[in-house]
Amino acid sequence: MYASYDDYLTCAAWSSTDENGEPLDSYQFSDSAETKMKEDLDKFVEYCQTEHAKTLEDYENEGGTPEQFAHDFWLTRNWHGAGFWDRGLGEIGDILTKASKTFGECDLWHNPETLEIEVM
Repeated sequence: MYASYDDYLTCAAWSSTDENGEPLDSYQFSDSAETKMKEDLDKFVEYCQTEHAKTLEDYENEGGTPEQFAHDFWLTRNWHGAGFWDRGLGEIGDILTKASKTFGECDLWHNPETLEIEVM
């Protein structure tokens, strides 16, 4: 199992807002934000492959895709009211939700000077 990095960024920007409450999806990520986001996603995938290999296999067998996995990680870790736990996956969703929560929240902000998305 791998996760779609582009879909992770897309979901993060779509679900985060600027100082006016507008989604960040019209902005680009800074290089440092992209690096941090990629590191987080890679670490989560590696953690799941190491600690929850059977769960990942079950997730794929239930139709989970790399794109959905990336979206669900972002949404779950940031308490967006959707994610692994609400896909009707039962124990699979519960395990991946718990794993996501160990990575903590990740907040984004729009830097008005550079017009880029940054990670707090």
